[in-house]
Amino acid sequence: MITDQQIRRLISLMQKSSTLAIAAAKSGMDEKTARKYLKANRLPSQMKKEHDWRTRRDPFETEWDHVRQMLELNSGLEAKTIFEYLQMINPGKYQDGQLRTLQRRIKIWRATEGPPKEVFFPQEHHPGELSESDFTCMNSLGVTIARQRFDHLFYHFVLTYSNWETGSICFSESFEALSQGLQNALWELGGVPESHRTDRLSAAVNNMTNPAEFTQRYNGLMNHYKLHAQRINARQPNENGDVEQSHNRFKQALDQSLMLRGSRDFISRHHYETFVEKVLTQRNAGRHIRFEEERKLLRQLPASRLESSKRINVRVRKSSTIVVAGNVYSVNSRLRDEWVQVRLGAEYLEVWYAQRCIERIPRLYGKKKHHVQYRHIIDWLVRKPGAFANYRYRSDLFPSLRFRMAYDFLRSVIPGKADREYLKILELAAKESETAVDQILEDLIANQIPVSCEAIKTLLPQHRNDLSSVRDVTIDEVNISIYDTLLEDVSIAI
Repeated sequence: MITDQQIRRLISLMQKSSTLAIAAAKSGMDEKTARKYLKANRLPSQMKKEHDWRTRRDPFETEWDHVRQMLELNSGLEAKTIFEYLQMINPGKYQDGQLRTLQRRIKIWRATEGPPKEVFFPQEHHPGELSESDFTCMNSLGVTIARQRFDHLFYHFVLTYSNWETGSICFSESFEALSQGLQNALWELGGVPESHRTDRLSAAVNNMTNPAEFTQRYNGLMNHYKLHAQRINARQPNENGDVEQSHNRFKQALDQSLMLRGSRDFISRHHYETFVEKVLTQRNAGRHIRFEEERKLLRQLPASRLESSKRINVRVRKSSTIVVAGNVYSVNSRLRDEWVQVRLGAEYLEVWYAQRCIERIPRLYGKKKHHVQYRHIIDWLVRKPGAFANYRYRSDLFPSLRFRMAYDFLRSVIPGKADREYLKILELAAKESETAVDQILEDLIANQIPVSCEAIKTLLPQHRNDLSSVRDVTIDEVNISIYDTLLEDVSIAI
């Protein structure tokens, strides 16, 4: 096959007064062929005819009218579905290897005769006008805190003009997390844009017992900052495209930074949050020019933040528990039958009574969960030991694995008195030191010494002394003159 390069060489040689025979030989073609291309004055690629004919018979020619009718009635039908239907009504006629042929033909039909496809229209963004936010799941990064899996979400906030971004770690798509995340972002930004766009916030609405309440609180948040609220249409995440794309790029950048760090484990949540902040700072570094344009047009922040927590008045049950957002929490038995105010935040709930914060408890996510602290009820459990065996929330009354092992040991040794003896041990932990009792249990179990309340009482003073000695840290006085000898050694080396 003659190539364009060969003809170009032929023309070049002919322009240098070579004979046709010599030029054709040097170009690697026959003289007759060379004459044909010179006479046509066109390259081989320009003389090639378009392949617009079939090389083999279309196996679906007899069925195509039927297939087209099916597509016109329901254009969403897949080629494989239609192919399996044709195989069913024509047994043995079509082989599996012919599926690709039908797929190509249907693809051509969709492009030339099918219904019009959705068109996306690129938008111009103007400084200071629009911000977007959304929640994204971070579990795929595999982050751990002190070797424990750290499942969490990230509230992500983006300015659409400059792509400046920030965010905060959270654990549920609740209104409290949304309010706290948005306010953190605005106060870090130092101003307020004209509008704020979110998805339909269906997860946050579903977490509320009353959707109308969510709407009221969300409108209150927007009005406090004088933000024009926007939300995307159902199943149209592209309308929140800036923050959706930022999700992917931010998580990719964070993943790469974790690889460079060499470990995905952090000492504490604070260390991990500091790491995330550094990644955000690095990503925002290249956006400062457009960000400064945007910052000049931001509106002023209000005088103060809006409280993110929800206030609920509940009555303490006879079981010394309260029910908040579908979950059970214990409070001190002294509050039984009293009305308390619960301030439900994104991560914690506070129990207030007589204008004082009585308890601060980690918030439970989901429904029908419980958080019972043994210190709240131990006084009456010791008086009513028979209630322990079938207590609904008994699993919460084992502060650590050692306490559970101690209880199982007692049940095997003194089954009739196990509950009473274990509750006495739990009372010691509540009134003396849970840490000390836990360490004593660990020693007793490790040395195969029988567990009992009396044995723990005997060992408690010694463990208190051990703990106090650990807290007494002595730092030797530093002799500054030793640094002079280092300087002398340097001067000798010079």
